[in-house]
Amino acid sequence: MTESNGSGAQDRRDGQDGQEQRGPGDRRGTRERRGPAGEMPDWEKRFRAPRVSLPDWAEDAPDRSLFVSNATGTYELYAWDRASGEQRQATDRPNGTTDGLLSPDGEWIWWFDDKDGDEFGVWRRQPFTGGPDEAAVPGLEASYPAGLALGRDGRTAVVGRSTDEDGTTIHLARVGSGEDPVEIYRHRESAGVGDLSHDGSLIAIEHTEHGDAMHSALRVLRPDGTPVAELDDTKGGRVELGLEVLGFAPVDGDTRLLVGHQRRGRWEPLVWDVATGEETDLALELPGDVSAEWYPDGSGLLVAHSFEARSELFRYDPVTRELTRIPTLPGTVSGATARPDGSVEYLWSSAAEPSAVRSTDGGVVLDPPGMRSPGSVPVEDVWVDGPGGRIHALIQKPVGSTGPLPTVFDIHGGPTWHDSDSFAAGPAAWVDHGYAVVRVNYRGSTGYGRAWTDALKHRVGLIELEDIAAVRQWAIDSGLADPDRLILTGGSWGGYLTLLGMGTQPDAWTLGIAAVPVADYVTAYHDEMEALKAMDRTLLGGTPDEVPERFEASSPLTYVDQVKAPVYISAGVNDPRCPLRQIENYVKRLEARGAVHEVYRYDAGHGSLVVDERIKQIRLELDFAERHLPR
Repeated sequence: MTESNGSGAQDRRDGQDGQEQRGPGDRRGTRERRGPAGEMPDWEKRFRAPRVSLPDWAEDAPDRSLFVSNATGTYELYAWDRASGEQRQATDRPNGTTDGLLSPDGEWIWWFDDKDGDEFGVWRRQPFTGGPDEAAVPGLEASYPAGLALGRDGRTAVVGRSTDEDGTTIHLARVGSGEDPVEIYRHRESAGVGDLSHDGSLIAIEHTEHGDAMHSALRVLRPDGTPVAELDDTKGGRVELGLEVLGFAPVDGDTRLLVGHQRRGRWEPLVWDVATGEETDLALELPGDVSAEWYPDGSGLLVAHSFEARSELFRYDPVTRELTRIPTLPGTVSGATARPDGSVEYLWSSAAEPSAVRSTDGGVVLDPPGMRSPGSVPVEDVWVDGPGGRIHALIQKPVGSTGPLPTVFDIHGGPTWHDSDSFAAGPAAWVDHGYAVVRVNYRGSTGYGRAWTDALKHRVGLIELEDIAAVRQWAIDSGLADPDRLILTGGSWGGYLTLLGMGTQPDAWTLGIAAVPVADYVTAYHDEMEALKAMDRTLLGGTPDEVPERFEASSPLTYVDQVKAPVYISAGVNDPRCPLRQIENYVKRLEARGAVHEVYRYDAGHGSLVVDERIKQIRLELDFAERHLPR
């Protein structure tokens, strides 16, 4: 179970590297703060130190696990036999691999094979104990992935696909049988595989046939594609209420499906019996967004509560309705899973402490060998009155520093995501170089209720920048930030807001550093993957032909001639989310007017999974800041 992002739909433009995608800037240049004999600086250690994800384990073979690590310098999948302690690198590709799934019997590792990060490819599989890779479903052509569920029988796979030509299709495959996969669902709008029931008799999908890509409805199908039940909270006047699949009960013949809903203005779980239609509202009375998963024996629920940039865990007993807190340290639990012995394993970190996979049994579950990541400074919480309500910002600054400081506004992607009290190498690196770092959970962010998340529609980008401007003014008025040394930066949607802010707020920022941004919204719409086109239609209320004035108002290209400050842009040449052509259109406009700018193009997709490449990008940003930020 990963921390809920507050949306059942696909996130807008989140990169593969999450919060650590962004690199640091150095107001004093790229001359590293090295000790004797060129000791590696702390900011670089944070990126190079081995990290691991929360291990996924096989339902019917719990000693077999799968996790992601950067131990070789590239993020790849690893098989882990807990009984013997043996770990084996399962994938090895130049640009890394992170999308994988372990079959319930523990016999197979499924992984998604795309080309250099373009996210367009096919599923492959290999034996857990090692062996050659093979096409997992030979009858399916390449596509963008739209979910995958594997059956306990070792043969059944439910595969979701998305293409520009077909929209979304979902297929049932009998793996290894020689039979062609059977299409059981098709629609032009975005959809995805939710879960397969414990006995393989029911398939839950999330769909947006109603045209709102931010708020999914649910449908349950039989393996032949015939419908069993439908749950749609967008009907009956309840607009903008989304649903998400959290999982079938782990018992043969049990038709209960755990569902996330937004009926009280935030994400909460309910139990839906798809056979009888009965809905059991858990009403946990927690103030933030709540996600949940079943314990392996079906006796309870593991509950994750995310509220105001932090999270915590609980166990819920459906019989007694008792909610018991599971002790964790203050910070963020970004993933958790209940094990068959009743223990809970979870991935925890805080802004000051690097991530670790821990267990309620005590201690660290998975501790990679090698260099240890240095810690950083804790975050401070600030609440600022804004045009749409109180805005939550997270502040980090060098120990013992006094303002006004050069300040970096590091803007998160998504937009349906949020910054949290969790460890991130990018902000920590800025702090190392003497900057204050401000991260803003603007309208559109999750964790503050449905109304806050949904508030950015139609005036996309402009609304978020209003909130960022309010926090910027607070930072100056409070004495934290030097108004002559302000950097606006971000990756993905944060990169989009950076370029839009440089044009619409040209006197507010000293530098702009944008990674994999939206730069020309109309061209981005035409070139991006189909699921993101659906999201753009939801955010802006139509296509560029239908609402041209909204696309124009929200596009950085519209304001490019107003940009005054130097701008740095990095772009992945294979990026399907923020494609290269629309960035080149923006750059040509900068070139035509002689604006100060630099562009770095790298051979990967929406971010890089190669540590050396990420560090190279950081150094380029450091050099840009050294040459253009006032001393």
